[in-house]
Amino acid sequence: MNYKSYSIIAFFFTLNLLAQSKVVTETGETVLLYNDGTWVYEDQSANDVKEIALNPEVFTKDEASNFLVKSRKADIGVYLNPKQWSFKKAEANTEAEYEFQHKQEDIFGMLISEKLEIPLETMKVIALENGQEVAPDLKIVKQEYRNVNGIKVLLLQMDGTMQGIKFSYYGYYYSNETGTVQLITYTAQNLMVSYRPISETLLNGLVKLE
Repeated sequence: MNYKSYSIIAFFFTLNLLAQSKVVTETGETVLLYNDGTWVYEDQSANDVKEIALNPEVFTKDEASNFLVKSRKADIGVYLNPKQWSFKKAEANTEAEYEFQHKQEDIFGMLISEKLEIPLETMKVIALENGQEVAPDLKIVKQEYRNVNGIKVLLLQMDGTMQGIKFSYYGYYYSNETGTVQLITYTAQNLMVSYRPISETLLNGLVKLE
């Protein structure tokens, strides 16, 4: 699989990932409005999600991850190992802030942020439903809460097929009063098992900035 194929996967996944608006009705209920004209109550989205377990392990950044990439929209950053990962400002992917590429392996990443605060349970619903618009068979194969460098994140692994390519997303979702952040890695499904340690080294570099 070439880099162009991975770029297509990243572009379509993030195109509509947060393509919704939050509106408060006259009765005080919060509604999520999507670009296709559909809507859902925010509380309903969260309540429809099955209970997600908390991983008791504490995750911290790798010692070799010593280069900090700062978000321009939220108070978070990502420590990475510059010997293993290259990064640049997102170009083709307008929803993302940064794109990451491993220097030796076929695994990629992206940092997406918005100034809107979104509950993590709702993030799961949004990510899955919008991802299924371009990959109808997209499904969540792993989910859990984690303590990463002192912050609570939601880990999601979603697998699907796009243009005949079987792909896997593995990433962290985090939100606070300054905004919402997604740090996502992606590769072919047959590679994710062996690449997971590489993926988690990047993901565990996620930190909240003071």
